[in-house]
Amino acid sequence: MPKVTTGTRKDDHIRINLEENVGFNTVATGLDRLRFEHRALPELDLEAIDLSTEFFGKPMGAPILISSMTGGTTHAGQINRNLALAAEEMQIAMGLGSMRVVLEDPAAAETFALRKYAPTTLLFANLGAVQLNYGYGVDDCMKLVDVSEADALILHFNVLQEAVQPEGDTNFSDLIRKTEEICKGLAAQGVPVIAKEVGWGFSSEDARNLINAGVAAIDVAGAGGTSWSQVEMYRAQTDIQRNIAATFVDWGIPTVDAIQNVLTVKPDFPVIASGGVRNGLEIAKTIALGAQLGGMAGPFLRAAIDSTDAVTDVIWQTMRELQIAMLCTGNADIASLATTPLIRI
Repeated sequence: MPKVTTGTRKDDHIRINLEENVGFNTVATGLDRLRFEHRALPELDLEAIDLSTEFFGKPMGAPILISSMTGGTTHAGQINRNLALAAEEMQIAMGLGSMRVVLEDPAAAETFALRKYAPTTLLFANLGAVQLNYGYGVDDCMKLVDVSEADALILHFNVLQEAVQPEGDTNFSDLIRKTEEICKGLAAQGVPVIAKEVGWGFSSEDARNLINAGVAAIDVAGAGGTSWSQVEMYRAQTDIQRNIAATFVDWGIPTVDAIQNVLTVKPDFPVIASGGVRNGLEIAKTIALGAQLGGMAGPFLRAAIDSTDAVTDVIWQTMRELQIAMLCTGNADIASLATTPLIRI
C-alpha cells in the first residue's frame, strides 16, 4: 500500500468533504433551539446597521471567520488563494489549515503564504497540538507564524480524529503543560495562541485548563457540523477501520453547549463560535450567546472550489443575513447584538 503523506491526506479530506455526507446523524449544534424575539418596530435603517468589530485589536468588517480548512498541496493552495482574496475584499478573518506539512516539506510553505493576497486580513496560522509530542516546539510554531505572516497561532485539538485515523498521532499526554510553554514562548514575541477543537467541542474542564495555560481565545468548534470521524471513515482501508470510525459519528459537545462551557469558566473570555454554523442568522445567535466571532468552513470551501467571486458572494450573503437579524432585533451594532436575549425553545 502506498505511504500516506500529509499532502495526500489533505487532498483526501477536501474530496470527501465535497462528495460525501459527513454530517452527524442525530447531534445538532443547538442553534436550532434558540430564537430571537422579533421587533416589528426596530426604528433602524438596514443600510446603516454597523457590522464592524475588532479581534486581537485588529479591525474587521464583520465578526466572521473563514474557519481553518486546508493548505499544503497545489489544489489546496488555489483554494486558499480564493479564500484569502475574498477575506481581504470583505475584511473578515481567515484561519489556515494545519501547517504541519510545512515543517515536513518547506516547499509547501507557498500554499500558506497569503499576505500578498490579504495584506490587512486577520490571519491565523495553525498546528495540531498533538504535534508538540512529536518533536515540535516553540521555534517550530514561530516558524509557521513567520511563514504565513499570521497575527496569531491556532493550536487545534483533534483527539478523536487522530484516534480513528490509521496513521494518526495518538499521544495526547502532557499537552496542558506543553500548551502553556507555547503560549509563553509566543506571547514573548507578541503572538497570541488560539485553542481550537475540530468539531467535537470543549468541556468546561478543558476550557479552564486552556485558559490557565494562557491561550488568548478559544474556538469551540462544537458538534453538529462536519463529523471528522465520518471523514476518516471514508478514508479507511479496512472494514475494521471503517467500523471504528463509524461508531463515533454522533460523538461530541454541541456548539451551543461548548460556547457556554467556556463562558461559565470565564465570562467575557474571547470565544470563536464554529461547528455547524451555516449562515448569518446563526452567527447572530452565537454573538448573542457571548462569542466574538462566528466561524464557517463548509459553505466557504464549496465556493472556493469555484472562484474568489463565489467566496465573496457567500460572505456578502452571510453579512446581509447578519444585518437583517440585527434589524429585526433592533440592534444597530455588534455591541448591542451581544446583549440581546435569546429564547430557548
